[in-house]
Amino acid sequence: MSENNGSGSSHSAAVNGIIEDLMGGASNNDGLSNSHNEKITSKKKTSVSKTNSLSGSGKVKKRKTILRDNAAPKQPLTGYFRFLNDRRDKCKTENPTLPFSEITKQLAAAWNVLPVGEKQQYLDAAEKDKERYSKEFEEYKKTDAYKTFLQKKAAKKKKDQKKDQKKDKKFDTDVDSVKTKNKKKKESKKKKEKVDDGTFEIPIFTQEFLEHNKQQEADLRELRKTTADFESQNSVLELHIERLKTAIERLEVDTNERKDYNEILQAHLDMLRNNFLSCFAHMPLPDMRDILTADNIDLYVEKLNSLLETRINLPLCNAVISAASQLDFSK
Repeated sequence: MSENNGSGSSHSAAVNGIIEDLMGGASNNDGLSNSHNEKITSKKKTSVSKTNSLSGSGKVKKRKTILRDNAAPKQPLTGYFRFLNDRRDKCKTENPTLPFSEITKQLAAAWNVLPVGEKQQYLDAAEKDKERYSKEFEEYKKTDAYKTFLQKKAAKKKKDQKKDQKKDKKFDTDVDSVKTKNKKKKESKKKKEKVDDGTFEIPIFTQEFLEHNKQQEADLRELRKTTADFESQNSVLELHIERLKTAIERLEVDTNERKDYNEILQAHLDMLRNNFLSCFAHMPLPDMRDILTADNIDLYVEKLNSLLETRINLPLCNAVISAASQLDFSK
């Protein structure tokens, strides 16, 4: 198989050359070739659609590329292809309007009726070319180029096998996915079909019916237990909420009472400030040059207290005692 793959490039090239020449001759045809090409196109579309339907997808499968050995000896041509190489140009010249299929038929018919002597010449030449190829290929197998080609071919085969494994794995996964979906659909359909107008399809008092009824009762008991647990939790939460509301109300009442008490204290403090201001307005302190006002009365009292604690200025202390005796705290 490696020999055929290695030397198949020249043979395929010759075949492709013949087909390309025949296709070139067919391109000159304006009437017959158009209808013929339409038929071929329709056949191709039909074959592609069949292939897609069999493969299960809308994509056309790509053919695997065959590794060619360009360094291998030229593969021998058969007698028939040698005959085509000799006659195709002449046939194209004589029949420029014929499609390539008709030219191929004419050449095949000419080969079949070719005299034995002429046909033998082509066959002998092909046999000699075959012997030449066998010798050259035997020599070529001893070269490093052939070994390199075999290594490349083995690497490509391994790579293709990995790709095929991945494709097979993906195909299996897709198949499993489709099977799973179909199974779920069937199960869903069965569940829907189990109940028809509120009546189960399971016969009454059978083992299956009893087991089903037992399972339903177990589920119902579990639901009742869960409901009771939730109701108990709700009652505890409601009690906790009521306690929080009561605490909030108490805090609001206490806050309002303290606000009222603070207002009373603030009014008493303002009264004391006014009394101090009226009694000590004529009594400046040594360290204060500003006139005594309601804004600095607190600072005045602090400094006055400091002086009284030291008792350095006795006249000031006596004046303070005299002024304090005149304060009226009854207001």
